[in-house]
Amino acid sequence: MSVRKAVVLLVALSAFAFLAACGGSGSAPVNPTPPPSGGFSDSSLNGTYVFSVSGTDVNGFSIALAGTLTANGSGTITGGAVDINDTEFTASAPKLTINSSTYKITVDGRGETQLNLPSNPFGSNTPVTLDFVLQDTGHGLVTEFDQNATGSGTIDLQSSGVTPAGSYSYALSGGLVVSSTSVSTLASAGNFAVSSGAITGTADFNDAGFAYADQSLSGAIALGPSANPSSTFTTAQFGTQTFDVIAVDASHLKLIEMDTGATLSGDAYSETSTALPATAAFTMVGEAGGAPIATGGLMTISGTSISGNADVNANSTLSPSPISFTGTTATTGARSVLTLTSFPVGTTYVAYPSTSGLILLEIDDSGMMSGAAYSQSASAALGVPEGFGLNLSGENSTSGQTTEVDDIAEFTSASGGSLSGAIDENSALQTVYGVPFDGTFTAASGGRGTITATASNSSGSSSTLEGVLDLIYYTVDGTTFPFVEMDDGQVATGVFVQQTTPSSTSVALPHAMYVPRMLSFHPHGAKSKKD
Repeated sequence: MSVRKAVVLLVALSAFAFLAACGGSGSAPVNPTPPPSGGFSDSSLNGTYVFSVSGTDVNGFSIALAGTLTANGSGTITGGAVDINDTEFTASAPKLTINSSTYKITVDGRGETQLNLPSNPFGSNTPVTLDFVLQDTGHGLVTEFDQNATGSGTIDLQSSGVTPAGSYSYALSGGLVVSSTSVSTLASAGNFAVSSGAITGTADFNDAGFAYADQSLSGAIALGPSANPSSTFTTAQFGTQTFDVIAVDASHLKLIEMDTGATLSGDAYSETSTALPATAAFTMVGEAGGAPIATGGLMTISGTSISGNADVNANSTLSPSPISFTGTTATTGARSVLTLTSFPVGTTYVAYPSTSGLILLEIDDSGMMSGAAYSQSASAALGVPEGFGLNLSGENSTSGQTTEVDDIAEFTSASGGSLSGAIDENSALQTVYGVPFDGTFTAASGGRGTITATASNSSGSSSTLEGVLDLIYYTVDGTTFPFVEMDDGQVATGVFVQQTTPSSTSVALPHAMYVPRMLSFHPHGAKSKKD
């Protein structure tokens, strides 16, 4: 944005500080009054939900959380359990019981819960706070909103009695332990078939810019949360990795690594077809040369030929206009290799189709990018008037140091191209809640549109600019809009989704979507490619 830390504040004051960006400064209002929209309330969260968050902890090491919580529809969390894995821990923390917790949801769908964990490795009196915005009663976007860590993820209503079966494509990312004081980034994509709990398939890895492609994958799937996670992925390059696997439903699994070698986490989605989409919107995020990079764009796949255009934010060096690229595809089974020409970020990617979209991973040894492409409807547009929930995750360097930033927002579109709402942020573990969020948007042209919004506080008749958020968004189906941030000083991607409140007569909205997260962590160690 954009929204960034201007000075280092005491944690006790963090709730009153909004992080300045692009030259702004000031304080957030204690009781902001965003324009209410929607019909959400505490009753909108009712049932057992699967949630996950990945990001960085207080010392800049990678962290992953995943678990379940049960909400009673009136503000109380009646049960659940959380897995936590941090590359700084000497041991992971599986199946931590949630005790005596509450939640609150405002009319616009933004909510917050403090999960009390007696065995929390960050301290028994230190709750895990989740800040979220609901798309509807079955799905939402999440950030961690406390001084332990910051990160982004999702929350989904869980189906009961699920037994994984058939074929799945997956995407994982996180930190790989190099030594007791350093971590490198690691990402993986692949597919596997499940038969009586055993899996066989293919895995591709990117370890801080070094690719290990087309590895044979074997192992097992056992559902959790479990006190003794026993799902395993075994490859020749990385040995056996132990995961806890939590089912959202039969077509969507959450995975979190629970050994001390790495903190991979992500999603597996059913693979119902191996066909590549004809027209797709994509976003990817990662790093090259130790610097963060994000890209988004549109591509067309015809036979074995690819053509498209990409917007790029390379460590805050912004492409002034979309960059044209071409390429070819080569497919074996469910695995396709995309070889790209004039693409501004890397040359070779592996792609795995799934019900969430086309999972992408760079495999060319020149950088590390992970993301997804989504089949695009030619008629998709940003509706007016509509309410939208937004999640953004990236890295900010405007304060002289690089820190992760994660945002949750809700906004309402209006005729004439205006929008208004509220935004919450965790940046450098300084949190701010409910800052007014106002701006403009352009209708998508050829599947590509823009948003320019400000986050500001008002005092009397004056308003102090706190941050500017410049996004390029891409239409998918009219309800789902992945985006890339195009601001000096911050590199980020995210998604905003159309909201449907419980009283709405709208059709059910699609939920299964893999959203890439920033893959750059700060305690890096020097490393060379393994043989």
